[in-house]
Amino acid sequence: MTVTGLVRFSVSMDARLLERFDRFIAEKGYTSRSEALRDLIRDSLVESEWAAGDREVVGVVSLLYDHHTRGLSESLTAVQHEYNTVVTTVHVHLDHQHCFEALVVKGKAAVIREMADRLGSLKGVKHARVTLGSSGKDLP
Repeated sequence: MTVTGLVRFSVSMDARLLERFDRFIAEKGYTSRSEALRDLIRDSLVESEWAAGDREVVGVVSLLYDHHTRGLSESLTAVQHEYNTVVTTVHVHLDHQHCFEALVVKGKAAVIREMADRLGSLKGVKHARVTLGSSGKDLP
């Protein structure tokens, strides 16, 4: 290990894979392979935090729904209160019929996924997605 905490190591890979990785780096605007590799590793670590289920995580649950569906607003609110993982919400009126909500959530990964599944299964919800995030506590 060096004084700065950085460690150099080498990676062997198929030449075609490296070519694709270099194209990916250029498309995303990375300045080096190292930066791109660090981000890919961090993404994998965040995914493993969520896969564990019992780790405290943060993320966003996004919902697209028809706000004319009878009782949907009340059901969405009831589910959110039941799970007590929502930190804040953003509500956007897209048009006369559709709304988009982004729920910033914090809590156990399994609980957040369960809440998102319940919200997504409500009549009138057209699309629901969980975007993974991390508290950053375990990410260097």
